[in-house]
Amino acid sequence: MVESWRQLMDIGLIHFMAYPDATEPPAVQETVRKLAQDDFWDVLEIKRVDEPGVHDELRAIAEQSGISYGMAAQPNLLGGNLSLNDPDEAGRQAAVDEVKKSIDAAYELDARITALLSGPDPGDEERAQQIDLLVDSLVQLCQYAQDQATDYVCWVSLETFDEDIDKARLIGPSGRAAQLAQRVRDEVNNFGITIDLSHLPLLRETPMETVTQLSNYIIHTHAGNCLMANKSDPAYGDQHPRFGYPGSENDVFELQKYVESLIYSGYFQSEVPTDKPVLSFEVKPVSDEDSDLIVAQTKRTWRRMWAQL
Repeated sequence: MVESWRQLMDIGLIHFMAYPDATEPPAVQETVRKLAQDDFWDVLEIKRVDEPGVHDELRAIAEQSGISYGMAAQPNLLGGNLSLNDPDEAGRQAAVDEVKKSIDAAYELDARITALLSGPDPGDEERAQQIDLLVDSLVQLCQYAQDQATDYVCWVSLETFDEDIDKARLIGPSGRAAQLAQRVRDEVNNFGITIDLSHLPLLRETPMETVTQLSNYIIHTHAGNCLMANKSDPAYGDQHPRFGYPGSENDVFELQKYVESLIYSGYFQSEVPTDKPVLSFEVKPVSDEDSDLIVAQTKRTWRRMWAQL
């Protein structure tokens, strides 16, 4: 029973967060290969690599090691300052086109989910209009994923972020996310929501509050940490420091409450696009911390939590 979680879920890691310096070849392939050799990890979530041939190498690593991939479109949207709810039509089209490239990459890597995020929250006066724009963008992307499908359909998953502290995204609070998800699901059937323990304190929500409101839509989960107490700390905001980082919000106990909420909500028995429901860790070194040590600490945090569950 030491690793009895294997019966319920696949455990993942957000590659580009754990190894923020490994953003270009050959560092991408080297760090992915190292993680794939560790049988603790079942899933690696990666961002698209545009250099020719890299996806072929990554797919070979997955086929030989038995891992699978998730595709993350969030970094390119954030890095390009692109918004799927941009009221400027050319800007919104650029965001849609960017995500389409990640959906194409997902099919190249046999990834079953492409995760993304909304654009900035414009405030009360423009919020309703931009939610309409976001719904339209998401429906377009889900339909595109359907059109590109061969033996399976890639799902699009919107990750909820904070509304007013760091990333300041339109989606956003869980109630708003649930309403949006239902509107998209009324149009397409390959859409869902990603939640992240890192973002719940920033949203001022408990795990049970979040999961209760979104249980019908959650297809993918992240777990990590955040810091809200000290604005001068380099880990302040949505920086995903290691669990138990001084002054931070999440450690073993909070991870336990999060997993309990997911268990009681039925997430780990739900039908999802992936082989099993996925829980991926999103942790990032702060300052001069070592990526390999942070990854090892994350695994220890999980095992300590599971022993107490």
